[in-house]
Amino acid sequence: MTMTDTSAWIVPDWPAPARVRALSTTRQGGVSTGPYGLADGTAGGLNLGTHVGDDPVAVATNRDRLASRLPAMPRWLEQVHGCGVATADDATADVPRADASVAVTPGHVCAIMTADCLPVLLCDTAGTVVGAAHAGWRGLCDGVIEATLTRMAQRAGTQSGWLAWLGPAIGPAAFEVGAEVREAFLQQASPSERDHVEAAFVAGAPGKYLADLYALARIRLARAGCTQVFGGDACTVSDADRFYSYRRDRVTGRMATLVWLAD
Repeated sequence: MTMTDTSAWIVPDWPAPARVRALSTTRQGGVSTGPYGLADGTAGGLNLGTHVGDDPVAVATNRDRLASRLPAMPRWLEQVHGCGVATADDATADVPRADASVAVTPGHVCAIMTADCLPVLLCDTAGTVVGAAHAGWRGLCDGVIEATLTRMAQRAGTQSGWLAWLGPAIGPAAFEVGAEVREAFLQQASPSERDHVEAAFVAGAPGKYLADLYALARIRLARAGCTQVFGGDACTVSDADRFYSYRRDRVTGRMATLVWLAD
């Protein structure tokens, strides 16, 4: 991954068409303080979440700072760990209740906010449609990636190849889950996927497993016909200097992972 010259934000390293633009923020580059600030609590945090208890003025400043790097303010979502897919092409002031968005119109920005859940960016190889999905384990298990790709195909009117980039999320050494999470994924797995799903869960404490969210996302992407998958090499929990983490800190900020089409 390459870092921008002016901040610690991440520019995804993936072979997307030239008109596909993407960006993933970190906790650095803003004005928030305390648990929403830098790792030591000092000012400078780029919390973008309006629902986590941060000073609304600081969040607005952070969002404006992000927007200065984009063609427009992102189409923010009210994320609910589901499979709803909104259309970022709709230029309205409402905040859709959804966990993914897609766009075919240049300059309309799809955005996902996270602090451990997996942000998944998607595009087609022709560069005609983009999408972003919020893949916590519930949404991932229920099919948010498949729903997003289905909507992208509908919007673009094409079934061309897909590319995906997996943004910063809780890593496999930190994501402890109960046996019910493993069972939920196994119940959804096809016979050909079962061994791969089992390999994504490593037994830990009694009744607990360490889950590889990145591996589980790759399984579901492959199911939906996307085998060109990039990223998936960060851990929000273990890198406090760069990332907010709800699992680590509970009271914390939110980062954004964004994708759009250039003119």
